[in-house]
Amino acid sequence: MRAIKGLWRWRHNPLCRPTDLAEGWVALAALLLILTLAPLTGVLVGGAAQDALQRSVRDQHESRHRVTASVVRELERSSPAVEPEVVVVPERRSRVLARWTAPDGSEHREDVLTTLQDPAPGDRFRLWTDEGGRIVAGPLDPATATTHAVTAGVGAALLAAAVIEGVRRISVWRMVRRRHDRWGREWDRAGPDWGRTGTGS
Repeated sequence: MRAIKGLWRWRHNPLCRPTDLAEGWVALAALLLILTLAPLTGVLVGGAAQDALQRSVRDQHESRHRVTASVVRELERSSPAVEPEVVVVPERRSRVLARWTAPDGSEHREDVLTTLQDPAPGDRFRLWTDEGGRIVAGPLDPATATTHAVTAGVGAALLAAAVIEGVRRISVWRMVRRRHDRWGREWDRAGPDWGRTGTGS
């Protein structure tokens, strides 16, 4: 911000070097890009993510069905898991042999995990299956999908701002290096005679 404020104040100052003005213009351009391009990137990425995720939510709600299963009997807790994708949660879960009717009308009996505390034969609980009755994870919630889309948009905006700021810093660093190189060359030319003017040597 100091470079941008100084840009106006220094524009007619005889002590202002062209590189000072260049640094100020680079800073101003970077600020304008961060204020315009970064939010635009976030909106575009977030919108695209929202469309894709909401489409996925609709597809999942069409292909996954909530059915009612009945407990046939409780199984030993040490029984091997049939579902490889079961997520471990802190709540107590019981393994039971259950039966249910799939949306296509087929009957299923399978070992499943349930949150029933003391399952007894005939107890009912709900689970998600596909059209053929295979157990699947529940569909993505629309609100969760929106949260993911917003997170993607914010992340894209921050990444765009970081890239712009990185380009600005690299540009300023290169300008400073060139300035120092010029000073070094000028000093090398003036150095041997410096301080000896008028000494008669």
